[in-house]
Amino acid sequence: MSTLQTGDARLLARVRWHLIAWSGGIVLVVLVALGVVLTIAVARSLEATGTTQLTERANTLTRIIHNDPDGGAGPGRPPVGIAFGGPSSGTFAFVVPPSGAIIAPADLDLSAGLPDAAAIAAARLTGAVDIRTVDVAGTPVRLLSEPVDRGGIVYILQVGQDITAERKTMTTLITVLAVGGLAAIMAALVAGGMNARRALVPIRDALRHQREFAADASHELRTPLAVVRASAEHLRRNPDRPVREVGSAVDDITAEVDHLTSLVEDLLLLARSDSGAVELAREPVDLADVATDASAALAPLAAASQVRISVDPSPAEVVGDAARLRQLVTILVDNAIRHGPLGGTVAVAVRSDPRDATLTVDDDGPGIPAADRERVFDRFWRAPDARPGGTGLGLAIGAWIAEQHGGTIAATERPGGGSRFIVRLPIAGSA
Repeated sequence: MSTLQTGDARLLARVRWHLIAWSGGIVLVVLVALGVVLTIAVARSLEATGTTQLTERANTLTRIIHNDPDGGAGPGRPPVGIAFGGPSSGTFAFVVPPSGAIIAPADLDLSAGLPDAAAIAAARLTGAVDIRTVDVAGTPVRLLSEPVDRGGIVYILQVGQDITAERKTMTTLITVLAVGGLAAIMAALVAGGMNARRALVPIRDALRHQREFAADASHELRTPLAVVRASAEHLRRNPDRPVREVGSAVDDITAEVDHLTSLVEDLLLLARSDSGAVELAREPVDLADVATDASAALAPLAAASQVRISVDPSPAEVVGDAARLRQLVTILVDNAIRHGPLGGTVAVAVRSDPRDATLTVDDDGPGIPAADRERVFDRFWRAPDARPGGTGLGLAIGAWIAEQHGGTIAATERPGGGSRFIVRLPIAGSA
């Protein structure tokens, strides 16, 4: 592998890893944000539900204290045991009257840390509801402590609930989010790798085409530059000889400069077309007139090659750039002249149907092997038996012109022998 190819591979590898990292990173950020929001929402919902249960139980006890002549300390003790069913299910309560005699569930061990003295003191001090979570013998308990004023005498209610199940729910939720998030990130990385591989295919092809294009251009430029250098050296070695004696060197330089000019112009056109910098006119054009004018302009070249050009046009209006369409016809007819035999005929025809305008250019040369018919439109490709001359870019430019006009171009075999190039363009108004 060449150094350039190795550099391309490293560049593509870096781009691929960056795409994978971005894919995984975005999924990670989304999952973390979603997980945080979901965790906070569930935690607040569970807390709100639990607090509502505590409030309902406290309200029930408050009504009893206000309605009991003994303030809840008489024979009809308020229900402070564990509640089953109803809006305050699962809660338990304490009542601390002014006398300090705690009214508590009969089966509750008061030595375990309940009621919570700090919460009772806070509620008595502030005169407001105090809600906190405490640990009782390793069990998390949410407590609501509320002062109740009955005729100037303040009772303290403390209602509690075991929130072990709530904590387990949150732990399970976080575990599911963590495991699911990890699986989602792994899936995103795998999918990102696959998508990155597919996304890099056109980039890889573009780099390969660019490398091949540069190599082919260098090869094409090398020969004319070598001829120019050799001719210039010949003139340098013979500075005193008359021009007529070194005229072949001047002719060679002129011919190769013309060749280089044509090559550079074609290269610039293809480079601008690749970058999208070439803008085409969009106006009604009769393809028959374009084909006739372009063929007439090539009559001297055809005569020099003893080739006859036959034009059979029928009106076919398309929408496009007249100059580029003329260039397309010129490329195809010039190609047919170059590859046709001496004394041969190049037949140009234009036909139309309700959908397409069709341009055909036939020659009676050796034809194009079936295996090479797709390659003839590749840049710098020339058949092994091609005659000298040309840049190998003409048909590539012709294919680009056809595509830019929404059409197609193809090389086929001409009935009876030879080559046929067919260009189909949308007829004006068919779209």
